[in-house]
Amino acid sequence: MKLLLTSSGLTNKLISEALFDLVGKKPADTSVAFIPTASNVETGDKEWFINDLNNIHKQGFKSVSIVDISAVPEDIWKPQLEEADVLFFNGGNTYHLMKWINKSGLAKILPELLKTKVYAGSSAGSMVTNPDLALRLSQIIYGDDMEENPMDGLNYVDFYFLPHLNSPFFPNRMEEKAREVAKTLTRKIYALDDQSALKVVDGNIDVISEGKYVALN
Repeated sequence: MKLLLTSSGLTNKLISEALFDLVGKKPADTSVAFIPTASNVETGDKEWFINDLNNIHKQGFKSVSIVDISAVPEDIWKPQLEEADVLFFNGGNTYHLMKWINKSGLAKILPELLKTKVYAGSSAGSMVTNPDLALRLSQIIYGDDMEENPMDGLNYVDFYFLPHLNSPFFPNRMEEKAREVAKTLTRKIYALDDQSALKVVDGNIDVISEGKYVALN
């Protein structure tokens, strides 16, 4: 399985090059299915969403389809995912995205799709690959006031991915908070800023970064 887990999408050349290395094709020969579902319940200014999509547009892909798995039935979204080389799960609300990955039936067929495709995630789209959506991590590090039940993630990695390290837009997402909560967990934690990503191939991890990241535990 090939994964590119980013904090904020294709924000720099190193991250983009890592994606095309995973795909094994030139941009002009590569198709992307962009899945915006996590952003549906987010309110306020969505400049971040526009930036993520714009950074994809800048790569010069052969095609970019927008596939909301919560808005259309399987017979519409499934063929579009099957035709794509890259399945790009964008950011937003991690719990909302995971609920729809399960509810839509995508969770059942995604492992088969990823035998020939690359999974790319931005923020929430990366976090759903975790073993579970650790509510304590979201509450302490991100300051989220959520009333959610514990929920399993896709369990494609054996660590926790935490985005937006020390971002000025998220004052609670600080390295000190990550170190504090790491003491209560046994799994490894990767906290990455918006210029960093993890390239994961069959469990082997490479850090791609023009910024800062922290590996804990």
